[in-house]
Amino acid sequence: MGGGISSLSKVCVVGESSHPDADVDYTFVSLGIDNPEVDYSSNYGNMLGAVGPYAIDASITKGEEIHSNGDENEVTVRILNTDTGKIIHSTFAVVDGEAAAYGPFEIDGVAGTASPVKLQFIRPAGSRTGKLLPTGSTMDTFNGITVTCIDAANPCVFVSAAQLGVPGDLTPQQIDDHPTLKSALESVRRAAAVKMRLTATEDEMPGSVPKIGIVAPPADPSRSNVEVHAMSVGQPHKAIAAATKLEGTNVFEVVVKGDSNHTPCQRRPRRGREILGFRGTRVCHSPSDGEATDGG
Repeated sequence: MGGGISSLSKVCVVGESSHPDADVDYTFVSLGIDNPEVDYSSNYGNMLGAVGPYAIDASITKGEEIHSNGDENEVTVRILNTDTGKIIHSTFAVVDGEAAAYGPFEIDGVAGTASPVKLQFIRPAGSRTGKLLPTGSTMDTFNGITVTCIDAANPCVFVSAAQLGVPGDLTPQQIDDHPTLKSALESVRRAAAVKMRLTATEDEMPGSVPKIGIVAPPADPSRSNVEVHAMSVGQPHKAIAAATKLEGTNVFEVVVKGDSNHTPCQRRPRRGREILGFRGTRVCHSPSDGEATDGG
């Protein structure tokens, strides 16, 4: 906490779970930066990555051992996110009873290496709205801007950079400095929230959902399939898998496709890249039986 930016204004509350499909409960709390708002309306993947290892280190659960290799075991901790009611499986290495801290895994834009944590979102569709496509359509138009509204792990709104008339490789500082971009995005986000039935009126809308992101074709298709610039509580996020596989969405349109439907999507955030995947029998216009995975 602290620092005056959305990435450093977050709290995780973790405890033993009574849910039959979970080992621990995790409640995510987003705290206002320039206001006293305390928001319980969404999940948050970066903080979620720490929940499983914390639960092991704090002896809240032992998790389920997947396989053993000498002193190192791989375990899965089943997590219930109480904000959305969704189950996430967190799989990682454990050494001498504690989550492994050291390893060869790299994330672009993050210094050093560490032991990886794999997050598997079980049936992620409809986290707040009950539907993968809350408006019933792959495309909607608000204030003359065409967007995709989707609810997979979190309710999100995606708008193409071309629709906004801006380059696809904007930096967070350039987004901050743009005279109208942030206000245009917030106007679209508020209108979308009402149509997604997340709120009755724009004035009652929570600060954290729906998330909104700018998508664009990659500058270098050899390094990533799509570029994404996400906003967090009105600020450019300094850190999407189902939409990349759902034909008709604006994300699907800008993604450079792999050689099969099971090819992981590599997205390029503000720097570097992240590998995302979606595994399921189909991606449809109702809650999916699939599983979304995060390679980080």
